[in-house]
Amino acid sequence: MDKDMQEVLKKAEVLIEALPYIQKFNRKIIVVKYGGSAMSNEELQKNVIKDVTLLKLVGFKPIIVHGGGKEISRWVGKVGKEARFVNGLRVTDDETMEIAEMVLGKVNKSLVSMVQELGVSAVGVSGKDGGLLNVEKKYADGQDIGYVGNIKEVNPKILYDLLEKDFLPIVAPIGLDDGFQTYNINADDAACAIAKAVGADKLVFLTDIEGLYRDIEDKSSFISRITASDADALIEDGIIGGGMLPKLNNCTSAIKNGVNRVHILDGRIPHCLLLEIFTNSGVGTAIVKDEDIG
Repeated sequence: MDKDMQEVLKKAEVLIEALPYIQKFNRKIIVVKYGGSAMSNEELQKNVIKDVTLLKLVGFKPIIVHGGGKEISRWVGKVGKEARFVNGLRVTDDETMEIAEMVLGKVNKSLVSMVQELGVSAVGVSGKDGGLLNVEKKYADGQDIGYVGNIKEVNPKILYDLLEKDFLPIVAPIGLDDGFQTYNINADDAACAIAKAVGADKLVFLTDIEGLYRDIEDKSSFISRITASDADALIEDGIIGGGMLPKLNNCTSAIKNGVNRVHILDGRIPHCLLLEIFTNSGVGTAIVKDEDIG
């Protein structure tokens, strides 16, 4: 058999391996939290958008929730301010809030353009639209950090309407409090809250690490699959720390609130989303329900 024919057959095998997953997730909602380094590199950005667009075209109902932290810090620096963080949360005064909203709006519409370029209709919204994200002021260990919002309630009607009309919603993590004041929201928190509210089958975090490790220094301790209870035990035992801690808390919270499966993937790997969802082995860490042993 010549080399070209082998290549063609390999492609056919890949498609056949994907078939049961395509059938299983047809018409299911998947929330993709998109941020980190994969957003700052244009080629990776396009790969992620291609992946999500493909998911849409094979029958998924994707929703993208994006961050923009690095870009916000860049623009804060441009106006001569210094980005300040308390416990990983950006201290957000009036001026920083204004910059954050502008930057997130710019990021949002650039993602919309990329999706549209691939022939899929996308609509960008922020949590202010249709009362999507209702927030209250968030404190960091009792410290006032300005206009940082804690999500109180999600009203997913606007997302259901968009999905029903065959649009791909792209959400910027900005919300309003009861007094209609604008707040910046951590994008992981926003993705988690939205996934719970829409009853997503999957929630995917695209991050800057490969997934979970029992020991970050030991690459052989990689965890490709873990139940929510076992993940909670890792947190309680102090094995998981740093920036992964709030992310993992969000993961287990999503599972306990009806999301079927949560994935932590390295957004720097080209097409990691497709590899995780459509192949038997996957490439990241999947957090599953305790009873899900399949």
